[in-house]
Amino acid sequence: MHISIKEHYRQIRHILVWVLILNWLVALAKIIYGLMSRCTSMTADGFHSLSDGASNIIGLIGVNLACQPRDADHPYGHKKYETFFSLGIAVLLTIICFNLIKEGIKRLYNPVIPQVDIISFLVMIFTLGINLLVMNYEYKRGAALQSDILVSDSMHTKADILTSLSVIITLVVIKSGYPLLDPIATIIIALFIAYAAFVIAKQGSKILCDTAVIIDVKKITDIVLGIKGVKTCHKIRTRGRSDDIYVDLHVQVNSDMHIDKAHEVSNAIEEAIKKGIPGVTDVVVHMEPQEKG
Repeated sequence: MHISIKEHYRQIRHILVWVLILNWLVALAKIIYGLMSRCTSMTADGFHSLSDGASNIIGLIGVNLACQPRDADHPYGHKKYETFFSLGIAVLLTIICFNLIKEGIKRLYNPVIPQVDIISFLVMIFTLGINLLVMNYEYKRGAALQSDILVSDSMHTKADILTSLSVIITLVVIKSGYPLLDPIATIIIALFIAYAAFVIAKQGSKILCDTAVIIDVKKITDIVLGIKGVKTCHKIRTRGRSDDIYVDLHVQVNSDMHIDKAHEVSNAIEEAIKKGIPGVTDVVVHMEPQEKG
């Protein structure tokens, strides 16, 4: 079922607000108890969760810009703002990664024995459960709404889940009498975060640099050749987001075809591609006369 752009982004905003609230509750639980117990890996994981909330705010700003209608200055619309602001999440993750590595190295040279008890495990298991629910829901809704912000943010939360699991393992080892693993785990957590930042940046840069959209060129060719009057189809190019794909192509028609008929063929090609391939919002057709002989 097709929904308007306004409703599309209203749903994304609603999801981001609820995820923001849950992320900050999770972050506060980890940070407060991590500081109380002097467990740097738990505190680090808490600040990672806090960055999840910050990324939600970045997402809300991006979505508010992306939902603006086309205008004279933005004839192709504003949807790339959503992709652009998803890169802000990657930058935020990179900064957190750097700070955590610095803190982990500092603790290796100046070790502090953390306090590990049953509450430590309960806090981590409870927050891990919330993160699992948030990640699955946000990713599914992001995929359904074709939202870069929601998918990127769910990947951010996925990194949080991996770090939470490593913290739980760390707590077990610390309880067994190896407190030095705490700063080592903090550094490992930072590397998880760095990888998540890399993946988000890689995906966003593909769209912003107009990397070709993954569409079966043969499918486009078959659709175009199915239009009466088209002889050949070539030089097919694509770009854009998966929910906002731009296609341009060259077609050959009879050299004696009247301009009015050629215009009708061009319109038919555009409508057929939009109907046959979900996500295509614009098609530019370059008409060429078929070479004789």
